[in-house]
Amino acid sequence: MKQMKIVYEGGEGELIEKKSRFIATVRPVESEEEAVAFIAAMKKKYWNATHNCSAFVIGENHQIQRCSDDGEPQGTAGRPMLDVLLGEDVHNTAVVVTRYFGGTLLGTGGLVRAYSRAVQEGLKGSRIIEKKTGALLSIRTDYNGIGKIQYLLGQRGLSITNSEYTDIVVIETLVPETQTAELKEAVTEATNGRAEFLREEAVCFAFLDGEPLIFP
Repeated sequence: MKQMKIVYEGGEGELIEKKSRFIATVRPVESEEEAVAFIAAMKKKYWNATHNCSAFVIGENHQIQRCSDDGEPQGTAGRPMLDVLLGEDVHNTAVVVTRYFGGTLLGTGGLVRAYSRAVQEGLKGSRIIEKKTGALLSIRTDYNGIGKIQYLLGQRGLSITNSEYTDIVVIETLVPETQTAELKEAVTEATNGRAEFLREEAVCFAFLDGEPLIFP
């Protein structure tokens, strides 16, 4: 896994189509059992709904994919919902779209569009982050070197996540796996070998509202 989009916090979205109400509920899931339990919980919550259609994708390569039309005409709900998840390339995500029938038939095309749009609204209401494989680097340098290192990080869109200024400077930064070796080489060259790498820890990380998140 180099990087993948995941749902950090699930959410909801809703739309009305010809008086039918569609409520999308999105949740992060780590296993098929967790997804099945979530779908069952939504069916219990919305027990009086006309349909509770569902879809989920699990795995770094979407190895597990499931969907259900829950009584809607075949292929008009679950598959379009699954296609939205795959199209947005989100991983380890489940969604249930609850429908309250409004009395007007939507037709095959109308159902496909409504269920697809409902999932899109649900994803909009969720917090999605990009989880990356990389390294937590701790670098020690002198005051001459810190400006050069800050410049190199800025060039690559990387941030200083922690810093300590005493008679020397120690900073931490999170670096994607694809950039780690190149950055270390650039830092060594720019500081004429005076910068020291105190720690290099393999981590999975993401940023949420500019704040770093490190996953176990």
